[in-house]
Amino acid sequence: MRILVVEDDERLADIIRRAFFEQGHVVDVAADGLDGERCFAGGYDVAIVDVNLPRRDGLQVIRNVRAAGDVTPVLVLTSRDTVEDVIAGLDAGADDYLRKPFAFGELEARVRALARRRIRSLEDEVLAVADVRFDVRARRAMRGGREIPLTARETAFLEYFMRNAGATLTRTMIEDALFDRRSEVVSNVIDVYVRRLRAKLCAGGEPQILHTVRGVGYRFGPR
Repeated sequence: MRILVVEDDERLADIIRRAFFEQGHVVDVAADGLDGERCFAGGYDVAIVDVNLPRRDGLQVIRNVRAAGDVTPVLVLTSRDTVEDVIAGLDAGADDYLRKPFAFGELEARVRALARRRIRSLEDEVLAVADVRFDVRARRAMRGGREIPLTARETAFLEYFMRNAGATLTRTMIEDALFDRRSEVVSNVIDVYVRRLRAKLCAGGEPQILHTVRGVGYRFGPR
């Protein structure tokens, strides 16, 4: 799961980031509202947004991304605790509201619930590019009548490539989409996953569908 945390309290943001990261999730952190709003363009499964943010108020961030058509589930995290505050957050477009201070277990449970809700909204979605099919809910990939056995990370790579089929994806774009912004991505890590994915996609003798765009990056789709 890819999680965006928009929180100006550095200590709290780091606690949230490390806790979710240790569970195997990719977590990006933005320290102010303006940067956080820009980050939404990266595509996330869930966003955790504080209200009192520098440069742009959290509720305004949510209003803006909703106006732009972004449907990422958003949990508002704030010390404001009146009924009016809750209503304001939900009216701005938030999906859930959690008051500070909070128990991490409750935050985790609420994030999981939002992620499940998003998955249910996509439960019938099947990505298709040429003869490759990917069932979003089941996390199952097929080529022709053959199932492709993938690890969780290989599955994330395949979904990203299929959602952006036909586009040339640079290394920077791939790193931003699939790796923690704080991690140091070794240059050949992407090459390793692409190589593994290519081998599995073509294990039945099918033609290559994941192509190298020399000097730029990769493109998924038939030639």
